[in-house]
Amino acid sequence: MIQNFSKILDKAIDEIAKLPGIGRRTALRLALHLHQLENIEVEQLLSAISRLKSELHTCQECHNLSDTPVCTICTNPKRNHQLICVVQDIRDVIAIEATHQFNGVYHVLGGIISPINGIGPEQLTLEHLFEKINNNPVEEVILALPTTVEGDTTNFFIYQNISDKVKVVSTIARGIGVGEELEFTDEVTLGRSLIGRTNFETAYSKNN
Repeated sequence: MIQNFSKILDKAIDEIAKLPGIGRRTALRLALHLHQLENIEVEQLLSAISRLKSELHTCQECHNLSDTPVCTICTNPKRNHQLICVVQDIRDVIAIEATHQFNGVYHVLGGIISPINGIGPEQLTLEHLFEKINNNPVEEVILALPTTVEGDTTNFFIYQNISDKVKVVSTIARGIGVGEELEFTDEVTLGRSLIGRTNFETAYSKNN
């Protein structure tokens, strides 16, 4: 237990320790570092955090984070808008973009189906995905969800709803270990998994 002699420092530590992966000792180091910064540096940090909360939007098309109503990926005419990669969250978009192996667009679900955690299809952006596929020409949908039971359940639910509307439904190659999250996969492995993606129906049949 860290004992301090300042209520102001204690409060700063309490708030910083609420951040993911930050314990109280790390929070103490960060609080002391912030205290030592010049006023202008603190103001810049506070401004960035404030703008992060007030000016960062969810893209109306793909649900990625964006400075504008529609993100730069969705508005880029050089991207293949008939190729949609379905991911769990924004961190997966960042991971895939880092591979430089994908030139399509994304659809961020905001999670995966998990009845144990009370997450059903209605809690995700699935209806918007189905609506996009119904109203626009889509050549291929890549299911790039975690290789977990919940991820596979979500994959299959999506496949059942779009298989008769899309020419190709594929899934990333299983070069990614079972149970791994995309955001923690190295760029080379993730890039090769995208290039080596397989037909979903074929992959599903082999795994069942």
